[in-house]
Amino acid sequence: MSNIEQTLSIIKPDAVERNLIEDIKSIFSKNNLVIKNSKKIHITKEEAAEFYKVHQSKPFYNDLCAYLASGPIVVMILEGVNAITLYREIMGATDPKKAEKNTIRKLFGISIDKNSVHGSDSTENAKKEIEFFFNN
Repeated sequence: MSNIEQTLSIIKPDAVERNLIEDIKSIFSKNNLVIKNSKKIHITKEEAAEFYKVHQSKPFYNDLCAYLASGPIVVMILEGVNAITLYREIMGATDPKKAEKNTIRKLFGISIDKNSVHGSDSTENAKKEIEFFFNN
């Protein structure tokens, strides 16, 4: 039985700035991930702080929030069979230098911070993150 899931994807400011939205979206469709909803927004540092609250205690937290709020982002709900795991695989490692060949971060990531995309890491977080951007 196939496990249809939804996950949140964010195309981060560095990738939006470099006009990579369509390139990244085409990778989703090649991997049978359907974009159920999508919008381009610009969030405040406060909204970013709320979104990344799980990382509050980490040293990179403030930079992460400032970066996410630094320019327009594209938030999307992706749907597909085992979408959460699948999307994490096609995103690649957080550090583009360590990411597998042909993953989004290997292809487009600039650095650990500017790694082009975000994806939910669990069913629970996917639900929370989708609600954060699409339930208001």
